[in-house]
Amino acid sequence: MGQGQHTISRRGLLSAMAVAAASTTTPAHGTARHNSPPPTTIWREFAAAPYTHPQIPYVGRAGAHAGAGHAPRHPVVANVLHYGAKPDSSADAAPAINRALAAAGARGGGTVLVPPGTYRIDDVIRIGHSNVVLRGAGSTRTKLLATRNLTELIGPYGSRYGGDKSSWSWAGGLIWLCPQGRYESLTAAIRARAWPFEGWTGNKRDEWRTLTTVAPAARGDRTITVHNASGLHAGRPVLLRLADDATHTLLAHIAGDSPGAHAYSWDDKTKLTSYVPYEWPVRLTRVTGTKLTLERPLPLDIRPEWDPRLTTLTTPLTGSGVEGLTLEAVETPQAPHLLDKGYNGVTFQCAYDCWAEDITVRHVDNGFGLVAASACTLRRTRVEGRGSHHPYFCREGSHDNLVEDFTIAQRTTPPPAGTQLHGINVEGLSSYNVWSRGVMHMGTFDTHRGMPFANVRTQITVNNNGRHGGDASAGPLYGARFTHWNVTVTNARAGLVKIDTIAPYSATVGISEVREFDQTDVPDFTGPLRSRLEAYGSPTSVHPPNLYEAQRALTR
Repeated sequence: MGQGQHTISRRGLLSAMAVAAASTTTPAHGTARHNSPPPTTIWREFAAAPYTHPQIPYVGRAGAHAGAGHAPRHPVVANVLHYGAKPDSSADAAPAINRALAAAGARGGGTVLVPPGTYRIDDVIRIGHSNVVLRGAGSTRTKLLATRNLTELIGPYGSRYGGDKSSWSWAGGLIWLCPQGRYESLTAAIRARAWPFEGWTGNKRDEWRTLTTVAPAARGDRTITVHNASGLHAGRPVLLRLADDATHTLLAHIAGDSPGAHAYSWDDKTKLTSYVPYEWPVRLTRVTGTKLTLERPLPLDIRPEWDPRLTTLTTPLTGSGVEGLTLEAVETPQAPHLLDKGYNGVTFQCAYDCWAEDITVRHVDNGFGLVAASACTLRRTRVEGRGSHHPYFCREGSHDNLVEDFTIAQRTTPPPAGTQLHGINVEGLSSYNVWSRGVMHMGTFDTHRGMPFANVRTQITVNNNGRHGGDASAGPLYGARFTHWNVTVTNARAGLVKIDTIAPYSATVGISEVREFDQTDVPDFTGPLRSRLEAYGSPTSVHPPNLYEAQRALTR
């Protein structure tokens, strides 16, 4: 057990086992079951060592405010009607909405109401101040009708890796939650065609300074020791920075430290190597001398060869959200693959403890985005309309996010030639994210290279008809500790759901019987993968039915 390792109380263990073995449960999108079987073997193993299990990551604190079930309720400080917005789509309401949001930010936060109606927006809706919430009257009552795309509004956005791709295929939103200064620097770089990095340390990843160095520690520890804690305070977010060494032992560690991972050819994976250093934002909850307590357990070991340090980061957007509305783009044909114009939905960028709730997006190129976002919650969200490239995307080092009670509806028009559908996407060393209680009428579990790791998809029904993407230079599809738990596959396709033969140190538990067809992948690593397959063919009878909820009960 590493230093600072916290333990599970007997009460927490009994609570979790009660959740796992309850006599009456409700499976994913099904009917109540009685006389449930006992917990699976792998769950019992996990409950005994939740922070260090070799195949299953600890995600019990994923989401805003460490997974709180309800978003904070900020007082109402503005109504967009009072700023000139018209609820009959007769005029551009974006200036009025943005003025109301800016006014709420200037006074330190609050809720901006958007009463029932249809509001035409000809610009990006920007939430750039902390503790500001845009709240409609419900997704069936308040609609924002977006008439223009991000290419028109901001400009073409090329890829920093070259080629003729449009980065609006995986970035930006027509509702964009991002710190104001970071948003301005990003859009200025795009207009100047100086294609930026999009994360916590600036457009060139050089806008940070060291706060202190960190002593060795183990994955799962919540208390770490630092060289100098002066200037560090409880409640403050910091950035844990882990750089790779010349032999890429950090990347091998992310992949599970197996012989196959150490033998892998990392040097030519230039897109992947551009993603390190690994950057993990975390809030400090206690500072005692040189010992720091973290809001979440360490995602990886801390070793001296990775130059571990805590650094500054872009001041994050915190405590902000968007609730109770539909964002509908004017219906245009879906663009050819990687040439999206940017009719994108809601995106969180450099955001921490932010949320979306009861939000529908329609006729969008890309639905909901997490870009260098951490500890955010998307709850009761829905993507529908003419079909999307990425209904959900999670990239550029996004960590500890929760997407629950989500729906990807069947497209309303056939896909044009040359387009592509992904699904619930994760890439770019993103880690410890959760997708829970979802219905996917189309799409797939899009693990998009860039070696994301330690992510969980649980209690989901999927018509598995999408395809993953990912450049070969982005390296492996999976790092260690990917878990798919209680997944009903309605079309019997294995690809990207049954991962025991391709993902290292992974767990595939309680999925439908499936077979390989269409896009079929092979392992990136040689040798034993040390993956687990359990309760195969029994998706609705696996216990606990929801891995995330059981983990929360375990550590409550």
